Amino acid sequence: MRPFLVSCLGAACTAALALPLAPAAAHPAESASGPGAVRARDLPGATQSLPLENLAPGTPAQDARDLTQRVPAVRGLAPRTVRPFSLLGIVWDDAAAALRGRIQVRTRARGSGLWSGWQDLQNTSDDAPDLGAGEGRGNAARGSTAPLWVGASDAVRLRLTLTDPHRAATALPHGLRLELVDPGPDTPAVRSGPPSSAAATASSAANAPLAPLGATEIPAADQATAQADVTAAGGQATGPVHIGARPRIVTRAGWGADESLREARFVYTHAVRAAFVHHSATGNNYTCAEAPSVIRGLYRYHVESSHWRDIGYNFLIDKCGTVYEGRAGGVAKPVLGAHTLGFNNDSTGIALLGSFGTTAPPRPAVEALGRLAAWKLGLQGADPRGRTAMTSTGGNLYRKGRVVRQHVISGHRDGFKTECPGTLLYADLPAIRQVAAHLQGR
Repeated sequence: MRPFLVSCLGAACTAALALPLAPAAAHPAESASGPGAVRARDLPGATQSLPLENLAPGTPAQDARDLTQRVPAVRGLAPRTVRPFSLLGIVWDDAAAALRGRIQVRTRARGSGLWSGWQDLQNTSDDAPDLGAGEGRGNAARGSTAPLWVGASDAVRLRLTLTDPHRAATALPHGLRLELVDPGPDTPAVRSGPPSSAAATASSAANAPLAPLGATEIPAADQATAQADVTAAGGQATGPVHIGARPRIVTRAGWGADESLREARFVYTHAVRAAFVHHSATGNNYTCAEAPSVIRGLYRYHVESSHWRDIGYNFLIDKCGTVYEGRAGGVAKPVLGAHTLGFNNDSTGIALLGSFGTTAPPRPAVEALGRLAAWKLGLQGADPRGRTAMTSTGGNLYRKGRVVRQHVISGHRDGFKTECPGTLLYADLPAIRQVAAHLQGR
């Protein structure tokens, strides 16, 4: 189905939370200098972009643990001092192209000068807007890796081991760049008062009547009160509906979204008939206090680096079970996301912050997922235990036009060939469906 658009004005708005950043894992310091080195200094939230198309074949060993040799299959970026950043990823020009190989990074903790061990970077982000959705202010969406949260850092090095050493010269996609994201300063959040720009006003107003203008959170509401939320979603409740209690939701103002980054318009689909569950694949090395910073980093990576309209997910949940508003347009409304290529229409995307392939998702996060699904799906009368027919707009699992009966609560891998939301989170989905249905009073 074709999404429809609502326009609003865009202008600058910055509100960031005063939250500490965790140091990276401790390893002996390395030298980090060279032609590209810059003096580290405090700057507002920003993205540094380092070209990677001319990576050197192999890199000299820097210490006893680095056994990289000068062979054609290995490319490397020598240690480089950069401006402070906390999240990184790699992008390239053609979203249809693949980056084939093992990507590893090391980062130096800001302040201590200690280096992390080698960390793997997932070589595809999996999440993506639908083809023809018009993301990116007219710019074509880029190919990208999953982003990785590394904490406050001021130097980086990288190595790429190519899958096919015989194609080393042509294996790297055009326009390959390392994106280093500073999520913005941790300054005290404004807890009350009007929004500071037209864009911030529009973002906040989209949540009326669930919260007043400028609110940093949408309060929790019991099941009886949540009945009225159906009207906020654009529906008409003619009698009692099956809906869960509304969870507390931190708004975009609450996590410090700079509303000048996103596209001004809001884009809606027609209804929310399914929820696709994701993990952010950013790693689990963050504290709950850092979650707003992680989300700000994801936001910049999706918009500035990947050329999307806004952050891709409709909702995010941290390891302590706090729910956050994602893409702007109103938490009760059917906002078109960029999370499950082929099935973004008539769905909502919920991402748990972390990586859950081999690590079990925290129970508070899983429980929050059940509560959020019971409320969000209840706005449209959807039974979390059921299935719904959805038409693919085209992806790597189902061709365009294919009608698929998806679970009302599906994992990302149900609509796209991917490991997301991780094996251990995916295994929790049957129980989450039952819990959500129970919370709806079914």
